[in-house]
Amino acid sequence: MDVMPQQGPESRQPPEPPPQGPQDPLDPLDLLDPRDPQAPYVMPAEGATAVPPPPPTLRTTLRRAAFGAVAAGVLLAGALVAVEDGEGDGPKEPGPVERAEAAATAGSPASLSDLTALIGDRRKWVESHPEDAPSLATLGTAYVEWARRSADTTYYARAEETLKRSLEARAGERGNEEAWVGLAALANARHDFLAAKRWGETVKRQQPKAWSVYPVLIDAYTGLGDQKAATAATEKFGELRKGVPALARTADLYRGQGWREDALATAREAADRATRPPEKAAALHRLGELAWERGEPEEAVAQFDAALRTDAGHHASLAGRARALVALERTDEALAAYQSALAKLPRPEYALELGELYASLGLDGDARTQYARLREMVAGAKKAGVDESLVLARFEADHGDPDAAVELLRGQWAKQHRSAAVADALGWALHRAGESEEGLEYAQRAADTGVRNASYAYHLGVIQRELEDYGPARRNLEQAVRTNPAFSPLAAPLARQALDALGEPPPGGPGDTRPAPPPAPEPKPETEREGERETKRETKPEAPAPSKAAPSASPSPAPSKAAASSPAAGKPEAAEATEATEASKSP
Repeated sequence: MDVMPQQGPESRQPPEPPPQGPQDPLDPLDLLDPRDPQAPYVMPAEGATAVPPPPPTLRTTLRRAAFGAVAAGVLLAGALVAVEDGEGDGPKEPGPVERAEAAATAGSPASLSDLTALIGDRRKWVESHPEDAPSLATLGTAYVEWARRSADTTYYARAEETLKRSLEARAGERGNEEAWVGLAALANARHDFLAAKRWGETVKRQQPKAWSVYPVLIDAYTGLGDQKAATAATEKFGELRKGVPALARTADLYRGQGWREDALATAREAADRATRPPEKAAALHRLGELAWERGEPEEAVAQFDAALRTDAGHHASLAGRARALVALERTDEALAAYQSALAKLPRPEYALELGELYASLGLDGDARTQYARLREMVAGAKKAGVDESLVLARFEADHGDPDAAVELLRGQWAKQHRSAAVADALGWALHRAGESEEGLEYAQRAADTGVRNASYAYHLGVIQRELEDYGPARRNLEQAVRTNPAFSPLAAPLARQALDALGEPPPGGPGDTRPAPPPAPEPKPETEREGERETKRETKPEAPAPSKAAPSASPSPAPSKAAASSPAAGKPEAAEATEATEASKSP
């Protein structure tokens, strides 16, 4: 039963306002005096609290109860909606500092912008907390990564100072192993692989299950040419840290051992599973490098382009793209890509590649400009404690002083820097300096690692050709051209010329180079046979030797048809000696 009075349809009085909240709504009926329903109730003056309010009517009580129930329902529904909306929004989007920290925690690269934000955040913090060892270790390691990815070597000095401050605040033995890991990463970036090994192995002895030490150990062992230790460290890293970082390291290991199919499959899995843009770009870049080494420049360009679309700050992909564009004879695009790479990531190896491209185009002045720039970069890096002897020696061997290249690389070898790259460069420098026999040992060592590098095969083939070892020389030059026909704008044409100069191998293989058996001789008069034997003794033929200047013949050439058909060609030397003795006894 409705206790509210009904309003007629003709009434022009405005309807009652809806409830506005949990408080009691103002009901117009409450303004009526219960003693006289027609007389309005006068509210007491403000502050007259001693006067009790009139008791509510039954109708008012019922209405208040109804409004209270509705208000409670509205509040409960609002609360539920708010909770559901909060759950739908998900967690707060992480900022650049949080993203950089998450990447470091996962063992993945951070974007340059996020890395910049992390450096700024930690610098501000340690200004007011100079004894915070973990923050100092994080800042120092971030400086190393920034210098490595921007090629600004001045940050290495800042990194060293900051990491030492961290160890002063808390020693590594007291739980500050991350500062030691940072120093190992710094040593690797400066190409001081022995120091990196010492720092890394110190951490491994203290914390064998600290996964963060194994990437720096892998880099150190690889720089020292210790494949066995690098393999063990990679396997251990994969046990402790699953996911994309472990897949990336495993792909690099397979690549260095020449296991192309395994390297490609693992690199593809890493690219498929990568989620963060910097991590994805690094995986795509690796696929581009593998395609380039296989001699597939179109695929390489596609992968490098994908890496740059994913992370525009992955400047190494600009240089990789330029290298592949050269192979496709898109020279103008390649020049632009190289110039952009050098502007954003000024590494000396890019200056060398661009200089050689200019030289291949006959632009010798531009080539000299890049070579001078390379020397300036190497000198600046040396001031920052970075050893760029390898790239400088490669330049000197081909475009400068080969003896200086040999001296630089012997110094690297004495430091136990015995990677495949150093062995190949030393072998080639020795050959260019006129010491091909010694150079052969190092060039062969680089090839024996199993790495599929067209440049290594080319160097080894040329050295073997110089030493007149024509069969292996032909095989290695063919491998260089087959592996990557455009591995260098200067060296690839020379590889084809050297292969053409060697000519085709003997038909049938080495087993058919022996003289054919002679036909049975026809009976001849005794006097005619004696005269023939005397002529053979006077004009005994000699075996032909390959000419060094024109090595188109095989080292063991097949005899000519005329020589093979000669009766004396098939006789053993003992039989010839017996016949000569009998002839001397005859009158």
